Amino acid sequence: MNVKRVVVLGVVGAAMIAWFAAASTTGKRPATEPAARNTTVVELRGAELAAEIARLHERLRPGIAPQMPGRNLFEFSRRAPARVAALPPPVPVVSESVPTAPPPPAVKLIGIAEDPSADGPVRTAIISGFGKVFLVKTGEQVADRYQVAKISSEAAQLTDLATNSTLTLVLK
Repeated sequence: MNVKRVVVLGVVGAAMIAWFAAASTTGKRPATEPAARNTTVVELRGAELAAEIARLHERLRPGIAPQMPGRNLFEFSRRAPARVAALPPPVPVVSESVPTAPPPPAVKLIGIAEDPSADGPVRTAIISGFGKVFLVKTGEQVADRYQVAKISSEAAQLTDLATNSTLTLVLK
């Protein structure tokens, strides 16, 4: 081995031994007091804010239940009901010359579907009524009351089986 190499290894080894020895000593150091720290304006405001937050949290969870006011906040002031003089009930006027309008039909045309065929389009009426939806073609019945007489591209004619009258439903 080279002398230079031996000297370098010896110096590095000695340095490491000194370093480990310094780290493992238990020498007592004199106690120094920490420097007094001056509080800044920001820290003082932060402390005030923390105190305010704590106070608000206490208000959110009160120890005593709040007393309900003696009035209902969702009700306006009560007034005495106005006294109405007792009048005889009005007499309905019935005119025999004016016929009353029939009630509106219980069914509604909500759509028409077309299927192409060799004989022309085959149409299916989509009718809602009586709490159901009916898909009917010409000649079929709707809820045992109506029968489909004719279906065009915008309307469907139904025959009322009870009165034998015709009802036309038009798409809107």
